[in-house]
Amino acid sequence: MSVDINLLKQAASDLAVEFVRPGMVVGLGAGSTATLAVRRLGEWYKAGRLPGIVGVPCSKQTEEEAARLGLPLATLEDHPVIDLTIDGADEVDPELNLIKGGGGALLREKIVAQATRREIIVVDDSKLSAALGTHWAVPVEVIPFGWGSQAIFLQSLHAQVIVRLGADGLPYKTDQGNLILDCHFGALADPAGLASVLKGRAGIVEHGLFIGMASDVIVAGKDGCRHLTRK
Repeated sequence: MSVDINLLKQAASDLAVEFVRPGMVVGLGAGSTATLAVRRLGEWYKAGRLPGIVGVPCSKQTEEEAARLGLPLATLEDHPVIDLTIDGADEVDPELNLIKGGGGALLREKIVAQATRREIIVVDDSKLSAALGTHWAVPVEVIPFGWGSQAIFLQSLHAQVIVRLGADGLPYKTDQGNLILDCHFGALADPAGLASVLKGRAGIVEHGLFIGMASDVIVAGKDGCRHLTRK
């Protein structure tokens, strides 16, 4: 019997939304799984189950969807501390470190994650791996000026570097107007070490390694949802 992955993701997203309480400031993640949570939040807010909540979106696309649903929105300038964020991930290791940025919103997602008290990540079980980089490239956001030098630098770290393209076949531009270099390192023995090296390079704005930021990961699988917490 086949399992509908979308139904599994919805169940996991619903479980994450159950942690939201009236009056909370909620970080609204980007991507397909996070969108399911945003839509459920919109339904529950409209039904009066979550009065007083306010959302801080991680991308322009999320902002547009939340506004369409009638969710009250704010910025980090309005609320510099977020109670709880619900977001997705591309890959999760046993320590709940993450690769994020497949949707291109990694910079804003990381800013929101760093400002949140509790970061809840929702994934399906295909996103779990023994080591980050096993199944997913590390997205690296770079400014357009001198981006080729960043590609050479990343190649010196033994990455296969691919410039991300948009649907129009042109280089993809983030909400900040930057480029993304998708870097295939293979399985990472020291993701925290790589994160530190990338952070020290001028011209690299941010990277998709989220180390020690997730407090909870809700995993959707054929046998139901599992709730993992960081040790």
